[in-house]
Amino acid sequence: MCHQIFRAALATLLVGVFFAHGSALAASAENGKAAFMKHGCWQCHGTQGQGSVATSNGKVLAPDPLSYEAFSTFVRSTNGAMPPYSENVLPNEDLADIHAYLSSIPRAANYNTIPLLSQ
Repeated sequence: MCHQIFRAALATLLVGVFFAHGSALAASAENGKAAFMKHGCWQCHGTQGQGSVATSNGKVLAPDPLSYEAFSTFVRSTNGAMPPYSENVLPNEDLADIHAYLSSIPRAANYNTIPLLSQ
């Protein structure tokens, strides 16, 4: 009986991980940018996830955001200055798209590659 419960729990976990990866892989950066603006993420984190001096709690999100799993867990269950966003407020598809958007933001150019700044 105990083994059956363990197997069922493990199967549920694996299915959840599979679908979490699938939704993150099928996500759209273009839709993510729209969702980032629609849900107000930009107000604290800047329009490109660069963070904000005006909102000391608006942490830098891009480039190189957290893994999708860590990002999703934080957004859903944070107990810090940022309120948690339930699936009713921020659907899983939007969350995956937002992560895709943040992942698509390129790193800023090295200042040494900008001719005017290297003079």
